[in-house]
Amino acid sequence: MSDSIDDLDRRARGMKFGITVEHMFAQVWSGETLTVRDRRLLLVGLLVGEGMREEVELQLDAALRTGELTPAELREIVVFLTHYAGWPRGAKLNAQVEELIDRFMRG
Repeated sequence: MSDSIDDLDRRARGMKFGITVEHMFAQVWSGETLTVRDRRLLLVGLLVGEGMREEVELQLDAALRTGELTPAELREIVVFLTHYAGWPRGAKLNAQVEELIDRFMRG
């Protein structure tokens, strides 16, 4: 029985996703010139600028849990990015960071 075009398309998209993820973590996140912390900071700035709140939260949570960033550094990021991404995004980021820090400190 032959595969339908939809089945083939789904499999192709799944393979592309897999290749992309493999490339991202095998090469993009593991290069030797920038640290993981550097990469995380760049990504957070981009995500905030694009208004991608859910992705920002994932990255900030990971940075806090791994010790890449401290609560004080997260707060400084809020101040810095607010001036570049705008006050509305900065206010949302501030609320997000404070909630994240609160959850982290409670354990």
